[in-house]
Amino acid sequence: MVEQYVNSGSYIADNMKDVLLKACLGTCVGVTLCDNEARVGGLLHILLPEPTGSDMNYPAETYASTGMPNFIDAMCRKGASKENMTACIAGGALVGPVSEMDLSFDIGGRSTEIVLSVLKQEGIPVSKMEAGGFFACKLTLSLNTFETVIEPLVDGDMPVDIEAVKPSFREIKMAIQNVRPIPQIVLKILRMIRKDDYDIEEVGREVSKDQIITAKVLQLCNSPVMGLKVMVDSINRAIVILGEKKLMQLILSASVEAMFPDVMYGYSLCRGGLYQHSLGTAFIAMELASLTGVVTPDLAYTAGLLHDIGKIPLDQYVSLVIPYFYRSVNDGKREVLDVEKETFGISHVEAGGILGRKWSLPVDLIDVIEYHHYPEDTDRNRELVTLVYFADLIMSRFQVGYELESLNTDMFTQRLDVLGLKPNQFYDMISRIPPSVFSMADNL
Repeated sequence: MVEQYVNSGSYIADNMKDVLLKACLGTCVGVTLCDNEARVGGLLHILLPEPTGSDMNYPAETYASTGMPNFIDAMCRKGASKENMTACIAGGALVGPVSEMDLSFDIGGRSTEIVLSVLKQEGIPVSKMEAGGFFACKLTLSLNTFETVIEPLVDGDMPVDIEAVKPSFREIKMAIQNVRPIPQIVLKILRMIRKDDYDIEEVGREVSKDQIITAKVLQLCNSPVMGLKVMVDSINRAIVILGEKKLMQLILSASVEAMFPDVMYGYSLCRGGLYQHSLGTAFIAMELASLTGVVTPDLAYTAGLLHDIGKIPLDQYVSLVIPYFYRSVNDGKREVLDVEKETFGISHVEAGGILGRKWSLPVDLIDVIEYHHYPEDTDRNRELVTLVYFADLIMSRFQVGYELESLNTDMFTQRLDVLGLKPNQFYDMISRIPPSVFSMADNL
């Protein structure tokens, strides 16, 4: 059976057989509709309750208020009838430690209420509903049997629990030492970004010597996240189409990718998820920098890309105790930092700080690595650290499955104030997620 992922802000409605539709849901809400008589089914993946007035060009399917009518109409065009449809609803969870902010915004709850209202208005009954709570879930619909399944995001065949073993400081130190050195091309680009002085010809010559990095750069150029309508087949072509700064970001991303683990059942629940989360955070951070003007977009992108490097050496230890670790992180009460300290004796922000100093990274990036969970604890670069905190928060709430993460939101209003934003502008921040970020999820 072919598995097809339904991205946030989209739906699939069809009468094909041997297709399994799926969506990974945190704060987002998923809805399936089925007409067994017409043999038509579909799945809608909702991001927000209703339009925010943002300037981002989002499709109607992003919102419950506009997406549900479109989804029902699409089902009818495929031959289904409202009289024979049944619905299932999932998602809308309060992911991570719950604060007053989560309860007051209640994004998932509001989306669910709108979905229920539309279904009631159209006379479509709900046969199954598992919405709310504290846990991310996976929603699947078989277009062969028309069975909808709602299950925890963790696969049932993951390794069994074993006793959590706290690694010694020597083991942690050895794991950090064994992380492959940061590529020199990355350090060169970081210096250029800090000086705002780009020499793309010099970088291009160096990249062209490395066939692996060149291939990864071209793969990124032609990926859905870039949204280009033309094929990029060379670094020189990429310079013309993307421009120097954008190409520098992709070279940086491609060079860093190899450093992240590419296994399942570490921090990530899918192959390459740790890198995909960091890449998505980088794109969101860049958009938030453009929105707020508190830091340059280039610096924000770089900081978002590198913020979780401390998870690289710890990933191997997470993989030994993943069921316990997953339940502890997603119990709605504790942050991942607390679970890491309890389980391993060190958090990923501490490990990342050690790694950043080993690589001689700029101090502003080390600050982001060490303080992005509690940005008010840093004495410098607070705007940059806070901006990455929000990019990380948005990514972890609305693109679940890439990695295990939970961020504290107790000082939500104060952190927004650092960026010059008010709580009622949080929806605008969410809607700054580039729509193409959602298309990165095909490997979940």
